Amino acid sequence: MDIFKKIPVLCCGEADYSSGEEIEDDDAKGNLSHVGNAAYEVLRTKHNHYHNTLWNVTSGRIVGELHQTPKDAWPGAPVPEDGHDDWFPQIMADIMTRTEVWCDVMSLGPPDGIFMDKFKEALQTLCEKAEGKEKPIHIRMMFGNIVGMPVNCNGLREELTADLPEDANIRLWIGAWRKGVSWNHAKIIAVDGKHLHTGGHNLWDHHYLKFDPVHDLSLELEGRVAHDGHLFANEQWGYVERKQETILGTIGEKLPDYMPQVGPSRVTVSEWPKKVASEYPPKYSKKVVPKVPLLEDRIPIITMGRYGAIVKHDRPSDDAFLAMLGSANTIIRLGLQDLGPVCLPGTKVALPGCVWPKGYLSELGRVLWEKGVDVEIVLSNPGSIPGGLSATEACYGNGWSCVDVAAEIIKTIRKQFPEAEDDDLRKKVAENLRVCFIRQERGNAWEDGMTMGMHAKHFIVDDCTTYIGSQNLYVCDLAEWGVVIDNAEQTQKFMEEYWNPMWKYSYTGEDVDVQEVMDGLDIDRDGEDPSGISDETKQLMKEAELASAGCGRHKAEMYDAEEEEES
Repeated sequence: MDIFKKIPVLCCGEADYSSGEEIEDDDAKGNLSHVGNAAYEVLRTKHNHYHNTLWNVTSGRIVGELHQTPKDAWPGAPVPEDGHDDWFPQIMADIMTRTEVWCDVMSLGPPDGIFMDKFKEALQTLCEKAEGKEKPIHIRMMFGNIVGMPVNCNGLREELTADLPEDANIRLWIGAWRKGVSWNHAKIIAVDGKHLHTGGHNLWDHHYLKFDPVHDLSLELEGRVAHDGHLFANEQWGYVERKQETILGTIGEKLPDYMPQVGPSRVTVSEWPKKVASEYPPKYSKKVVPKVPLLEDRIPIITMGRYGAIVKHDRPSDDAFLAMLGSANTIIRLGLQDLGPVCLPGTKVALPGCVWPKGYLSELGRVLWEKGVDVEIVLSNPGSIPGGLSATEACYGNGWSCVDVAAEIIKTIRKQFPEAEDDDLRKKVAENLRVCFIRQERGNAWEDGMTMGMHAKHFIVDDCTTYIGSQNLYVCDLAEWGVVIDNAEQTQKFMEEYWNPMWKYSYTGEDVDVQEVMDGLDIDRDGEDPSGISDETKQLMKEAELASAGCGRHKAEMYDAEEEEES
């Protein structure tokens, strides 16, 4: 009997409200901190039916140190040497080559440059390992079909398999999807339910491996936590299959984005070897891989994510983030690309329809005001462009100043606590709220004058619980996934490796002026109503969105032009 079964049709949002029936996760009993328990409570009560797909309480251990690029950023070399972070794509390839049965890869866009080279080498190694096996090794790769740059899955398949033997005992599927303005943004490599790599890193040379590299953060884990990466991938593959298996889906995927559609979406899939592999991949199950034993040195981990517009209402990780921030008693530390929405190029004007994340800001404001919690935030310098790309090819930092961010947080205090006096608000800005741009010892700019970019999605609550994943805190309805390491000892190690040196060199006190914050409390920084905007503004919006996604200067063969798409 074949233990690989086809993915069932996913009911996308028709009944995605919680039944209200609370569940119990045995791994949570007595093992979680007050921060982890806050996340668990909202997940088990509000999102119970997404248990083991969009969230889970599990365990594992951290492998080595955090994967931060550029390596040794603090204090940082005067000029990064050639090949300064070529180790990073090699790490990803090494994890892939451990596969005996099943490998899932997920990212925003296809690999390029050295990342592509290392992925191809990993597939060659897997072909050698699979030779003579009774069953083939299964590899699923899922990417995002960004508006204007849909992935050419056939072209990517041809590039990845160009040097592989035609009779290789592997099965490879490459997929990509978009629904409205949602697509995959998660960054996962999961192998055999045992090995996991996740975080903020994309797979792009010019962003990480060349000059003016963007700062980013990921980590490697081992243990049962890896199962959850595979399970998260299952549902996206189910959506791709469902869309392609309908008549409307087949027709709709052929239409360019500028054509009006009732439910604009775009799914593509390609399989290898052709005429050997099934059109769609099977569903991952713990039964298909060897049993992963509980590790003696395991620590509690909560995996959490969201599927964006694939699901109508539920966003489990959003609610878990709110609960974690709201549980803080002493300090919250955030290392983020930005908190404000994407701006029109060269301005501090939010794209029409884009708003600030009022929920997160309100929780930060509430705990700051009610509990005296310290809030420390490190952000990307606005308009930071890596690797010699243009402003329309990549841009880190949405355009806001640290004063803007601080003012938006303080505004929520004034709204939640109308009795708050200006002198008391001023005191909170001066004593409890610290916001800065990322810096190294050399300052906030590289040798050529380009400012330093930040792409991490990372926060720490009460120095006991750490989130690392793909989800930004600014408003963006994409499919995301990450891990919460709920262990004070491991969090302290993370801080020693990453947060403490970053904060030491980044926070100088010069990025926020208390009076400027107070003067900015009445500014409306949300985007205007998008109805009736001009064609010129639409073009600027498209440029800003592509730059924010970092989609520029990739091999043309890896992407389709919208007007020439084929499903």
